Amino acid sequence: MAFDGITIANITRELSETLLGGRIYKIAQPENDELLLTIKNNGSQYRLLLSADASLPMVYLTQNNKPSPMTAPGFCMLLRKHLQNARITAISQPGLERAIHLHMEHLNELGDLCEKKLIVEIMGKHSNIIFCDDKDQIIDSIKHISGMVSSVREVLPGRTYFLPQTQDKQNPLRFSDQYTRESIPRFIKAPEDCETINYGNLCGHMREKPMPLYKALYTTYTGLSPIIAQEICYRAGIDADRPANVLEEASLQALYETLSAMMNQTAAGNFSPVIVYNGREPLEYAAFPLTLYADKAVQSCESISDVLQRYYAERSVVTRIRQKSADLRKIVQTALERNVKKYDLQMRQMKDTEKRDKYKVYGELINTYGYNVNPEAKSMEALNYYTNETITIPLDNTLTPQENAQKYFDKYGKLKRTYEALSELTVQVKEEIGHLESILAALDIAMQEEDLVQIREELIESGYIRRKSGSKKVKITSKPFHYISSDGFHIYVGKNNFQNDELTFKFANGGDWWFHAKQIPGSHVVLKTEGAEVPDRAFEEAAKLAAYYSKGREQDKVEIDYVQKKHVKKPAGAKPGFVVYYTNYSMAIDSDISGLSEFS
Repeated sequence: MAFDGITIANITRELSETLLGGRIYKIAQPENDELLLTIKNNGSQYRLLLSADASLPMVYLTQNNKPSPMTAPGFCMLLRKHLQNARITAISQPGLERAIHLHMEHLNELGDLCEKKLIVEIMGKHSNIIFCDDKDQIIDSIKHISGMVSSVREVLPGRTYFLPQTQDKQNPLRFSDQYTRESIPRFIKAPEDCETINYGNLCGHMREKPMPLYKALYTTYTGLSPIIAQEICYRAGIDADRPANVLEEASLQALYETLSAMMNQTAAGNFSPVIVYNGREPLEYAAFPLTLYADKAVQSCESISDVLQRYYAERSVVTRIRQKSADLRKIVQTALERNVKKYDLQMRQMKDTEKRDKYKVYGELINTYGYNVNPEAKSMEALNYYTNETITIPLDNTLTPQENAQKYFDKYGKLKRTYEALSELTVQVKEEIGHLESILAALDIAMQEEDLVQIREELIESGYIRRKSGSKKVKITSKPFHYISSDGFHIYVGKNNFQNDELTFKFANGGDWWFHAKQIPGSHVVLKTEGAEVPDRAFEEAAKLAAYYSKGREQDKVEIDYVQKKHVKKPAGAKPGFVVYYTNYSMAIDSDISGLSEFS
């Protein structure tokens, strides 16, 4: 998820191919640290978003417009004055630095042709958008940085612009035997130092760093993010966590060849942007395929702008739902921890009741053989006629044999009553734990606010949340997940316990197939048959969905029970989502659902 130098090289190439020669039609500043440029080129209109937001700086082409404030900020007005109808003459990236330079020419008030430069620096909290003249003098910036804020450089009108070199890193683009200034494409500005980095340089750099190899890579060479460094190690067949200073010659040679190949691809602009998904959740993105995620679903995209828009839009949905579900998750987690502690205490008490039958036998044997026991004796030996073994029975010498027997019978009675009570209570608490775990599983797969509404309603009906006075039961609009199998069969997945019950007992027919992860909290999955014969592949795909939408999704294999719906029953008074079945088939399967399409 890093906006690294390679990603920016991909963006720069895309902008060069799309916007070069275009004219700036509109300039807007929808946020304090964000610009939206509308550019016309080759008969088409494009929108370029430039964001210097400290938490999420980005540059990409977008189809979406954003509302602007009624009064344009001063920086926006300045850009309109100088750059309205300006022509973009070049778009470049210095080396693999996290910066993009937009070179433009325009006519001033006297009609003379002038050159200006808009520089976007994508550097985390230090991100900025800087407007310079042709001599690199700063005209203004979207963020003013004084000497009181940064000792490295000031970003103020009148100052000379320079790219900060706060870390002593090497330029990885020099990993090429054919490296020359002319070999670098126009969208990457050739660095001043053109000395080629060879195999010996890399060996020297790595042997100086007693740290994990992937970390040694991204701290030595500019433009590499931790995830790209791990990808390089993976392609080279080297453990990314192996210390860099102990690599043998063969590993160093493989590392050099892999890094050189990737840099040659970058210099040539041969990008293949992708998004890696962990199920439905976007996990990573990159300008190159990430082969280290061979077990994950990978979505290729037409452009890096498309990748960025989709990734962050989908990521924001996941983040927003997690934030909105935080209060529900806390309620469930607290109740779950309380019930687990209660269950553990009950099980310890249950273990203590295992002595009850022993005390009953002691009482019976004392009544049988105690007539000849010495009144001062502290124990007695007797033949246990249940096991035909001689045992020693402790006695209280202050009590008569009959009183000792009654004492043991009293202990037996107390433990028996405790056992009977706990036998019922532990079942109830165990069911409550399973119910709460199933609610947590539902929170994990919630994708929309409507899903949370139904989970909240379940918590209210279960007594964990108090319904507000005067409020009515909310209308439920959340629907189950709906998939189409490779053979055209409809498969439905419940998002929570209410939906599970509705799917199983109101929606499914007796001949439909029902799937669930074995003894693991998860969704009910219904495979609709419509009276047709179901192929094996449809069974496997429904089982994959049951595995994915369960707590076992991270396991290599999940055991799935499946049975015709007519054999699934709900006990009277059972918790939502709880069912029983006594005859079933089972299969062990992975949770990869990347080949399944969700019905829209």
